[in-house]
Amino acid sequence: MIRKLLIIAILSLTSYAETQFAEPKPSMENPRQIVFSITSGDDESINHVLSSANNVLKFYGPENVEMEIVAYYHGIRALLKNEKKIAVRVKALMQYDVKFIACGNTMETKKIKPTQLIEGSEIVTAGIVEILERVKSGYIYIRP
Repeated sequence: MIRKLLIIAILSLTSYAETQFAEPKPSMENPRQIVFSITSGDDESINHVLSSANNVLKFYGPENVEMEIVAYYHGIRALLKNEKKIAVRVKALMQYDVKFIACGNTMETKKIKPTQLIEGSEIVTAGIVEILERVKSGYIYIRP
């Protein structure tokens, strides 16, 4: 009995580890800038990226994050409006000002028209160049 009480006392005095914010702390003036890529067209990969983006928003708060998700190669499927289940998740993230970027080169190769994309998607000439430019301007590139 005494041993159990001692263990409980020690555990209650032990602090647990929390994530510490790097300086400057995230805020509207200093948002965390993140760019994700979606390159695979399978549901599991697409949903993994969308879930990761959602987790970042939940942790920092949407007001403290600037986020882009760039879809190219087979990942362009994530931005097609006829992919109903995925489109629901994409539109939900758009409500939190997450930008979704489609690769124009991929669209041309796959013969995808802008009208086939989820409304609110943006198109750039080359998705990989968009990622490079974001990284150069200070964004962190995450490819889960």
